[in-house]
Amino acid sequence: MGLLDHFRGGATRGGGGRRGGSARGQDARYLADWVRAHTGVEGYVEPKTAVTDVTVVLVAADGEWTRRIVGERWARRLAGDLHIPVYDVRKTGYPQRMRDYDARRRVERRRALEQDLRDL
Repeated sequence: MGLLDHFRGGATRGGGGRRGGSARGQDARYLADWVRAHTGVEGYVEPKTAVTDVTVVLVAADGEWTRRIVGERWARRLAGDLHIPVYDVRKTGYPQRMRDYDARRRVERRRALEQDLRDL
């Protein structure tokens, strides 16, 4: 597997990836399961880049998030398929709760590392 193949693989956060079956089908199931397991989920469609196709970031009410490569056609169907509001990230930006969640996680990881070092 080359470096660029990793980025095209479909999963970039929260598990998943290619484990048999259709990668697109696995991603669709993962996203549907993620929406069912979280409250207040909204989708944010990210544009195609030089490295990846169109991606979607799902953000829950508490700021937890996940990202998958979905492609242009599926991005258009996303709201109907998952029954969630979907926004164009170029127009709306990312929600503050997503940044707050990441900041909390950084603090938690730093504290855990400091505790591990104290326990040595």
